[in-house]
Amino acid sequence: MLFRQLFHPDTSTYTYLLADEATREAVLIDPVRDTIDRDVELIDQLGLKLLYTLETHVHADHVTSSGLLRHRLGSRSVVSEHGGAGCADILVKDGDTIRFGNHALEARHTPGHTNGDITYVCNNLKMAFTGDTLLIRGCGRTDFQQGDASALYHSVNDKIFTLPDDCQLYPGHDYKGRTVTTVREEKLFNPRLGGGKTESEFVALMNELKLAKPARIDVAVPANLRCGLLQEDGEQPRVEQQPWAPVQRTATGIPEVDPAWVAQQLAGGSKAFRLVDVRFADELVGDLGRIDAAEHAPLPELAAHAANWDPRLPVVVLCRSGGRSGRAALELEAAGFHAVASMEGGMLRWVQERRPVTRGFAPAARA
Repeated sequence: MLFRQLFHPDTSTYTYLLADEATREAVLIDPVRDTIDRDVELIDQLGLKLLYTLETHVHADHVTSSGLLRHRLGSRSVVSEHGGAGCADILVKDGDTIRFGNHALEARHTPGHTNGDITYVCNNLKMAFTGDTLLIRGCGRTDFQQGDASALYHSVNDKIFTLPDDCQLYPGHDYKGRTVTTVREEKLFNPRLGGGKTESEFVALMNELKLAKPARIDVAVPANLRCGLLQEDGEQPRVEQQPWAPVQRTATGIPEVDPAWVAQQLAGGSKAFRLVDVRFADELVGDLGRIDAAEHAPLPELAAHAANWDPRLPVVVLCRSGGRSGRAALELEAAGFHAVASMEGGMLRWVQERRPVTRGFAPAARA
């Protein structure tokens, strides 16, 4: 995996660039608005395609460049579902996976510094990006933005210290020139959370801190809730990929495609997308039947099936009425699938429009 650690000296913020060396697909963790030209130049020089910008939380000390990068490079912004940033393209929850090429990052919800903190863990458990939840020999403050010392204590002990001891931890900031630590080091030497500190000891320590108000908070937080876009930016049009289907997003962000388009493509023998039925097996033999071309991957098993799929191939998901397939579409987007849509209205609408159905069980989802 290609990896670069970048630094913004004015705020001592680290930005991390990760990419698959074969596919050149990349993600950028905690990008800073002030360094957007540097980051875009590096991405261009390395021949990378930026898929996602990942925020470890809604920052109070710098403004993100995620909105501008979406405009310039077509990347998609990723923020915790608890972060409050309605501008984001993808709202991740605990356990969601972001894929780029043959690599993946697991999102672990680690609140305490803010309510929406996320730690991103590489799928080989060798690296984790802790944002401000855990710093090198320190941790993020807990006195603003829904901060909660008890929550932070459990986030670190339950979600970070449970990683392998040799897992390398990359923080959101460092003010002493340090670049990386490990789980083992922080367990031993972190003066706030290491050495077997109890929850009550940690909470008392954090309550005694008398910290100044972050200098940039009044600008940074409102801007970051808008993905870093400022008033002077005006309306920034989104860069869309070459459309693979006439996809429309609902008010809740679900990408949908009309059943008529699906039927037209199937009638023409198109194999340009994967059609997946996420209903339970007993529903396939009910009154609504099934679409012959659809694979079967029940929603609770979707992630296991999708782990073997090529995320570059478009996916249309369907269910009875569109509810479960909507959730499935968002799950697949969070997992790194670039072109996903839920079939609007599901099988109910398909049957109402008198489109062909098949009775009996569908084949298992293919690899």
